[in-house]
Amino acid sequence: MEEFLVLAIVIATALAFDFTNGFHDTGNAMATSIATGALKPRIAVVLSAVLNLVGAFLSIEVAKTVGGDVVDLSQAQGDQLMLIVFAGLVGGIIWNLLTWLLGLPSSSSHALFGGLIGSALVWGIVTGANGVLWGSIIGKVILPALLSPVIAALVAAAGTWIVYRITARVPRRIENQGFRWGQIGSASLVSLAHGTNDAQKTMGVIFLALVASGGLTQDDDIPFWVKAACALAIALGTYLGGWRVIRTLGKGLVEIAPPQGMAAEASSAAIILSSSHLGLPLSTTHVATGSILGTGIGKKGAQVRWAVAGRMVVAWLITLPSAGVVGVVCWLIAHAIGGLLGVLVVFAILIGLALAMWLRANRTPINPDNVNHEWTGTLHPGLERVP
Repeated sequence: MEEFLVLAIVIATALAFDFTNGFHDTGNAMATSIATGALKPRIAVVLSAVLNLVGAFLSIEVAKTVGGDVVDLSQAQGDQLMLIVFAGLVGGIIWNLLTWLLGLPSSSSHALFGGLIGSALVWGIVTGANGVLWGSIIGKVILPALLSPVIAALVAAAGTWIVYRITARVPRRIENQGFRWGQIGSASLVSLAHGTNDAQKTMGVIFLALVASGGLTQDDDIPFWVKAACALAIALGTYLGGWRVIRTLGKGLVEIAPPQGMAAEASSAAIILSSSHLGLPLSTTHVATGSILGTGIGKKGAQVRWAVAGRMVVAWLITLPSAGVVGVVCWLIAHAIGGLLGVLVVFAILIGLALAMWLRANRTPINPDNVNHEWTGTLHPGLERVP
């Protein structure tokens, strides 16, 4: 009975992470469309939620990567692996919520991987085992993280330059109207791509937990109910709308016109879909942010807020180690107490911290009604007082 309850808590925590991934990353697809007026805020998040739901069923290549290439399954016993997964998830959720509070478009993927790496690493130190597959992490997580925003920025910059060259003689009103329709299509494609990439990561983590519990083996297929639950969780989170991050991406980084928005979204979709096909657990946040930044570089005279971009880069650099530290602490607490009680204590800590950050966010609310107000840039992105 105790093992079943621990498994249930781990799966619930995984779905909670998937939910935070959804609302944290909504801006990756819809921020530019909302900022340019191509889509109304509430319609944008509904559309994105539906397409995330559909995209989650299209591929399991990324799920296989998370389940087999991040943590070494062969060296951990059932209850040990369960604790590694649980502590890693808590690390990912706390980092997601903190960066959402600050309005920073940080990577949910790297928060998850950081938490898992931290908990597996401390487990390895305590037990003398090697719990982390460093070579795979470097090749499939770190290198893509370094390269993807640069590639996205270059592609989007080139696309933006080409678009403005082609439409140089087109009246601005007609140009903007046409590109707003184009944005709807390209933003929809990004949402679909996000579902094919990000929902898979939680599927992989739940798969790890089921293997740890003895319910599955490493060679089994991911059950349909796991796919459906993850798809619904990320869709519900997307529908909630991470308005703080949407505001930063749509208004804080670059002043975006419809041609730039379409170029950014098309670039993001192409790169994310390619990574999903190759089984690379790419950060959609890095790609989307790089694309938006690239549109500012590609348009002559565009205003790029490099200070905001700098804060994002700092958040990116510290995501893996920060989530890893939380994973370490959570594993140590749960391990020291032991059993179901240890898991419950860490779960209670997670709920308390989540509630505290939600209450803090309500002091400076950002919602569909004020998400497009002019950027003031005071304090932290997303924490400025919006009229």
